[in-house]
Amino acid sequence: MSGAGIGQIVLYWVVLIALAIPLGSYMARVYEGKAAFAQKVLGPLERLLYRLFGVKPETEQSWQRYAVALMVFNLFGLVLVYALQRLQTVLPGNPNDLAAVDPRVAWNTAVSFATNTNWQTYGGETTMSHLVQALALGVQNFVSAATGMAVLVALIRGFTRKQVDQIGNFWVDLTRSTVYILLPLSIVLAVFLVQQGVPQTLDGHNTVALIQSTVDGDGHAVVEQGIAVGPVASQVAIKQLGTNGGGFYNVNSAHPLENPTPLSNFFEDLSILLIAAGGCFMFGKMVGSRRQGWALIVTMMLLVVPFVALTAWQEQAPNPAFINLDLDQQGSELQPGGNMEGKEVRFGISASSLWATTTTAASNGSVNAMHDSFSPIGGLGPMVLMQLGEVAFGGVGSGLYGLLMFAIVAVFIAGLMVGRTPELLGKKIEAYEMKMASIAILVPCAAVLLGTAFACLAQETVGVTGVAGVADVPGVLNNPGPHGFSEILYAFSSMGNNNGSAFAGLTASKTFFATAGGVCMFVARYWIIIPVLAIAGSLARKKSVPVSAGTLPTDGPLFVLLLVGTVLLVGALTFVPALALGPIVEQLQAAGVSP
Repeated sequence: MSGAGIGQIVLYWVVLIALAIPLGSYMARVYEGKAAFAQKVLGPLERLLYRLFGVKPETEQSWQRYAVALMVFNLFGLVLVYALQRLQTVLPGNPNDLAAVDPRVAWNTAVSFATNTNWQTYGGETTMSHLVQALALGVQNFVSAATGMAVLVALIRGFTRKQVDQIGNFWVDLTRSTVYILLPLSIVLAVFLVQQGVPQTLDGHNTVALIQSTVDGDGHAVVEQGIAVGPVASQVAIKQLGTNGGGFYNVNSAHPLENPTPLSNFFEDLSILLIAAGGCFMFGKMVGSRRQGWALIVTMMLLVVPFVALTAWQEQAPNPAFINLDLDQQGSELQPGGNMEGKEVRFGISASSLWATTTTAASNGSVNAMHDSFSPIGGLGPMVLMQLGEVAFGGVGSGLYGLLMFAIVAVFIAGLMVGRTPELLGKKIEAYEMKMASIAILVPCAAVLLGTAFACLAQETVGVTGVAGVADVPGVLNNPGPHGFSEILYAFSSMGNNNGSAFAGLTASKTFFATAGGVCMFVARYWIIIPVLAIAGSLARKKSVPVSAGTLPTDGPLFVLLLVGTVLLVGALTFVPALALGPIVEQLQAAGVSP
C-alpha cells in the first residue's frame, strides 16, 4: 500500500476523534436539557412537536412503558412504509411512473428501514418513487436512528439514577435525538454533498448526449441517455449519519451521483462512525467520568483497526490464483496493483478497504465498492466485524448499548475470578442483568446461524433441476461452493446484526430470503432493545455501591483488554466454524491448497 493510502487511513481516525469529542459533549448537554444555544434556536420546533402529538415532556416512564411506546411507534412506522410502497402507483411524487413494489420486497424493506438495517432487495432508482424515498425511507432513516439513540440514553440513566423506577420519556428522547442531533448534522452534510455534485431535485431524470451513439434492438439510432435523479443528497446525508446505509441508487455510494469525488467519499465515510464515536464521549460525560468514554472508544478502535489493516493488506496483495500467469499485480506509478475488481478507480484500494470495514463495524451497510469482489480474506474482515455484534462502533446508540452488554458479561467474569459480586459504574451486576445481557448477545448469533442453515437447505437457494440436468427453476444463488456459502453467511450476518450490506451473486427478493430476512432483522433489533431496557430499569432501581478495594476499575487498560477479549471470544466460539466453510476454504483454494 502506498504512503498516501496509509496517510488517508490515519487521517480518517485523527479527524474522527477530533470531531467526536466536542460532538459527544454536545449530545450529553442535549439529553440533559443543557444545550442552551441549540434550545434557543430549535426549542420552538421541539415544543411544537410535543403539542402536535400530545407529549408531556415532564412525565417520565418506567422501562416497561418506555418499551411499549418504542414498539408501538416502530410498528406503526413499519406498517406505514409497507403501505406507501404498495400504494406507490396511485400516490403523487412518482415522476418515473414506477409500479407498486412487490409485496415480498415491500415487507422486507419495511422491516429493514424500521430496524435501522436498510438491507435493500431492490434497485432504488428503478423501484421507489421520490415520495416513497423521502416520506417512507427518509423518515425512517431519522426515526430508526433516533430510536437507537434513545435506548442508549435510557440505559445511561439506569447507571446514573438511584432507587427510582423511571428511565426517561421515549417521546422526548426520540424528539431530541432527531431535532437537535440528526437533523442539523444532516442539513450540513447534505449542503456539502450538493456542492460536491450530488443531485437534490424533484425531477425524475436528466437526459444527456452519448459520447458515442448506438442503435437499439429495432435498429433505431440512440444518441442520448436518461439518468435517474431525485432527492439524493438529503437521503445520502442521513443514511450515513444515522448508520442506515440505504442508498438512493442501486449501487449505493459507488454511484458517481451519490459519491462523486474523493472529498465526498472521505466525509461520507467519516459520517458513518461520527455519532457512534461521539456517543462514547457522551457516555463518559453523562456518567461523570470522561475516562469511561475513552476506555470505550479505545476498545472499539482495538476491535476495528486490525480488520481495517487486514482488509487493506489483502486487497493490495496479488491474487494468488494469478501468480503463475504473466500479469503484473504490483502497485506502481502506472497502476494501483492488487485487487481492483469491483472498486471505483476514483477511490482506489485504501479508501475502498477503509469504507468496507467502517460500514460493517457500524450497522451502516452502505458501500463504495462491491464486497463480493474482495479477496476471500479481504471479505472476511467486514463479515467478522458484523458477526462481533455490531458493537465497534455499531449503529448510533445501538453499538454502544451492545458493547455495554458485553461489558456486563466482562465484569461478571472478572467477579467470578476473584470471588466478588461484580460491579459496573457503581451498580451490582446480578443474575437478572446477566440473563438479559446474554439474550441481547446471543439472539443475533442465533439469527445468523439459523438463518444461514435454513437458507442452505431451502430449495429456493439452489433451484429445481429436471431429469436432464437442466435447471427447471433457477436458484437465487449464482455461485457454487465456498463462495456461495460465504454469500449466504454474509447475507444473514448482515441482516442478523442490522447492517444492510451484502455480497452480490445472491438474489434476496424471492419468497424465502425476503421473508426470512425480514424476520431475522426484526428479531435482531427488538429482542436486543427489550432486554437492554429491562437492564436499564433494573439498574435504575438499585442503590449505588461505593468503590472498594475489590472493585474492578472499568476505565483502565486491564478492563479494556478484558472487554476486547470477551467480544472476540464470543465471536470466535460462535462463528469460526462457519467462516472455515466459507472464506477460509476459498482462500486456501485460491492459493492452490486442497482443504
